[in-house]
Amino acid sequence: MSSDSQAMTTAGKTVIRNIGLMLSGDIARPVLDADTIVVVDGRIAAVGKQGGVETSEATKIIDAQGCVVTPGLIDNHVHPVAGDWTPRQNQLGWIDSTLHGGVTTIISAGEAHYPGRPRDIVGVKALGIAAQRSFSNFRPSGMKILAGAPVLEPGMTENDFRELAEAGVTLIGEVGLGGVKDGPTGRQMIAWARKYGMTSMTHTGGPSIPGSGRIGAEVVLEVDADVVAHINGGPTALPDDEIRRICEEGARALEIVHNGNLRTGLFVLGIAKQRNELDRVILGTDGPAGSGVQPLGILRTICHLASLGGLPTEVVFCFATGNTARVRNLTDRGVIEVGRAADLVFMDQAAGGIGKDFLESLALGNLPGIGMIMIDGEVRTARSRNTPPAIRVPEIVAA
Repeated sequence: MSSDSQAMTTAGKTVIRNIGLMLSGDIARPVLDADTIVVVDGRIAAVGKQGGVETSEATKIIDAQGCVVTPGLIDNHVHPVAGDWTPRQNQLGWIDSTLHGGVTTIISAGEAHYPGRPRDIVGVKALGIAAQRSFSNFRPSGMKILAGAPVLEPGMTENDFRELAEAGVTLIGEVGLGGVKDGPTGRQMIAWARKYGMTSMTHTGGPSIPGSGRIGAEVVLEVDADVVAHINGGPTALPDDEIRRICEEGARALEIVHNGNLRTGLFVLGIAKQRNELDRVILGTDGPAGSGVQPLGILRTICHLASLGGLPTEVVFCFATGNTARVRNLTDRGVIEVGRAADLVFMDQAAGGIGKDFLESLALGNLPGIGMIMIDGEVRTARSRNTPPAIRVPEIVAA
């Protein structure tokens, strides 16, 4: 396991050519008519057709060999604790393994599994700041980890949120995991958090860990956090009538998670599709949890929704890339466009499976194979150790 404290950004110019299919991550335009990406100093400098972009004087050339290239996937819902260890499973290396599932950014929904997690206000703030600091400096295999998501407790004031923001905390953990479980208190605290630039989540469904409680539609709508966390249950889903209320009466992001109820996830997807609100849908794993560690959780959820939800595969990829980046104010990633970080995943149809090509294979429920992952312009992995073998893999042909 690589446990470098800081990812190294590749200096110079990298040309990626011979891309077979480019998925943008932008739900307004999921597929790009392009086959070449130029990366300069870790950021995308040009996207277009070979011959139509400046590719001279490259310090590295990658031949994609006809692979699909997507933005790095974003897992909107994880529960990190300390380094690359999870106490829920007593397992090491789960973050590094998640990267091998095509995820280049993970976002904390609260460090709720921290052993002996403090419940007093000083302790809540201290843990949030410590997690934000430590995971800013700790990037296994280059993974980008957004952590430090305080779990709200009674008695917090506006000044507490101001202090957290000034210390660099940008997230609020799931409302309902701590002592704050009512709508009016949660709404006031989320308003303070939003005032200071933080994004937030509301637990949705039945209790998940000791100390949490059932959070139904009434509280979710009143709290009005930026993300309706695991709307399909984490792991226990609400009744359909409450789910429909949240979707139809609210306007916030609807998060479907791997560790939830798949039937309810498809129900939510159907409502979003019917209402032409697919831009609200984002994806997470809600791991590590009692269900275990899921390095391929985001890819599996993409396959589930593409194969069972009646949506084009290229649209579903946007749920785990551009949609999440927009909701979380991550303007530097999630979409393949000039100026964004070169966080890229090279994939292809898995060898030996059904489907005539990549998109159809996933639409029929098969996982893809990952041949390379790039973060900030640096190649972090070759073939994934977790996905099935891809038919085609990229090759570095000059450096």
